Amino acid sequence: MKALTFHGKHHIQYESIPDPEIIEATDVIVKVKVCAICGSDLHVYHEHEKGIDRGCAMGHEFSGEVVAIGKEVKSLRTGDLVMSPFTTSCGNCFYCKIGLTARCIHGQLFGWREKGRGLHGGQAEYVRVPLADSSLMKIPEGVTLEEGLMLGDILSTGFFCAKQAEIKPNNTYVVIGCGPVGLMAILGAREYGAEKIYAIDTLPERLAKAKEFGATIINATHQNAIEVIKEATEGRGADAALEAVGSSTTNRLAYDLIRPGGIISAVGVCTDLHLPFSPTDAYNKNITYKVGRCPARYMMEQLAPVVQKKKYNFTSIITHRMHLSEGVRGYDIFANKKENCLKVLFEL
Repeated sequence: MKALTFHGKHHIQYESIPDPEIIEATDVIVKVKVCAICGSDLHVYHEHEKGIDRGCAMGHEFSGEVVAIGKEVKSLRTGDLVMSPFTTSCGNCFYCKIGLTARCIHGQLFGWREKGRGLHGGQAEYVRVPLADSSLMKIPEGVTLEEGLMLGDILSTGFFCAKQAEIKPNNTYVVIGCGPVGLMAILGAREYGAEKIYAIDTLPERLAKAKEFGATIINATHQNAIEVIKEATEGRGADAALEAVGSSTTNRLAYDLIRPGGIISAVGVCTDLHLPFSPTDAYNKNITYKVGRCPARYMMEQLAPVVQKKKYNFTSIITHRMHLSEGVRGYDIFANKKENCLKVLFEL
């Protein structure tokens, strides 16, 4: 089969690799219909994270059709259209039972093979899905393949970010970073009842989409975000900052933006060694810092009804649609924010 594979820093290839096979009785094989590049794929692309095998198929955002099933798979049949979270989960361990499916003790991340072990990713014609009954979810009526793909990661992550912010109608919230996850966080905050949402970025096209989604925009190139938020809150600061970038700079900004007793909800993948504020800083401001990987499989079930209502145009953030064979160009466009790119989707 054809796949987009990793071969080192800034080096993605479109090449043939072996077709996946059923290994465990709980596996299925999915024929990928649509897949996409996620911002966290860029940590591999830029080789911030070491260890991934050369030749590993990239990606963890995909949806498609079940074409083969293991003999112990009970809830799925060939021909089912399915969506997948970015990690597998067993559904039975302590973490799965409390809804923290991203920390399943048997879970694996798609698109991460190290020393020959792990899972190939979904930027390929086919993908093997272990623990299929509990990992995959049939695409509900009224949900498109593209919406299903987004439910498996960025939509769930953005709403998870908003959920962690403990939204209340009269409070003030600020989203840091208007990439795909930040934009979903804006919609999540709205869905959970927020009425005053600010959004910070430097790219005009991203700020335009944030405004379209209902946020008051702050262009950090021309405006002092801290001053804007202080002025809007009688000098206090925001009740919560939703951090969707993942850097020491944006985490520090989140700290500076919130009021004493405020919340930082951080879902951006930060690879820095230390937080940009000290334990004393946190203590002196009584902050709550919530951080971590979204339990996407749990959130998918919660959010599918929201998608079915068609209240929000989630897929409007997809700016580039291309065939998987154009994936090398797609990575260049997405990684370098060319052509006003927000989200690259590959069709097969």
